[in-house]
Amino acid sequence: MAYLSMAALQLELGIEDNLSIIEQEIDLVKKRFPWVQMVVLPELCTFGPSTELAVSLPGEVENCFREAALKNDIWLIPGSIFERDGEEVFNTAPVINPKGEVIARYRKQYPFLPYEKDVSSGQDFIVFDVPGAGRIGLIICYDMWFPETVRTLAWMGAEAIICPSLTNTIDRKVELAIAQSNAATNQVYFLNCNSAGRLAVGQTIFAGPDGQVIHQAGTAREIIALEMDFEHVRRVRERGMYGLCQTLKSFRDHSVEFPPYRNAQADPGAFAQLGTLEVPQAEKPLEAGNPDWTKKQSATGST
Repeated sequence: MAYLSMAALQLELGIEDNLSIIEQEIDLVKKRFPWVQMVVLPELCTFGPSTELAVSLPGEVENCFREAALKNDIWLIPGSIFERDGEEVFNTAPVINPKGEVIARYRKQYPFLPYEKDVSSGQDFIVFDVPGAGRIGLIICYDMWFPETVRTLAWMGAEAIICPSLTNTIDRKVELAIAQSNAATNQVYFLNCNSAGRLAVGQTIFAGPDGQVIHQAGTAREIIALEMDFEHVRRVRERGMYGLCQTLKSFRDHSVEFPPYRNAQADPGAFAQLGTLEVPQAEKPLEAGNPDWTKKQSATGST
């Protein structure tokens, strides 16, 4: 048996200092579910989405989370924090073991550009082993929109992917589909943990290596306690999903070389025609006499 019990905390938080509330919630979930071995929190839940509140890592804030992990004898992924490193700011998620040790820090590779301004991109992929259970990979929010990130972690041996998020926009339904697809195509457990309340729209989702949605939360505060069976991951990868798709083996054994991955910057292909990555601006209404205005009126039958 290779089980890991985990609690995802979908909390109703404000755009403020939430550190003391989060510490209390970690204590409460351990008291209520003493069997929980890992606690996961959403992206930027501690201080919200302002880079002005960026902190140094290691530092006082991270030390508070280290103490919480040690006190409760848990693995802790406290969402992410804006980390200031010299002149740069990164969106960073620490991984803390039950001894209170920071064993890894993952810097978000794909900041939500062009909206998440002045945030630098991380370069490293992170996986870590939980003894007696399995290997876990870590990404943050918008990273999951890029299938290359999850596939790379699976290639590194990840059997579960944890993805703290801060989504407060109307594309959440699409994200739920992406989370489920990432689980199925990479044959991993996939947890996308989102905030609720003023910060985000909730709907945390947990999907299994066979693509099944094990749980999808509502939009309010919810503590999602669940269990991952890593032997199930290994069986799905060996025999295929429902005895069918052996996706990772097919990817491994295929000889195709994908051109976009050779050097996307040096040879962007058709992507070169997409224009600049920038926030869309308000479009000016067409004026009478403009050729495009005339075409529009003809198309709609207006005069």
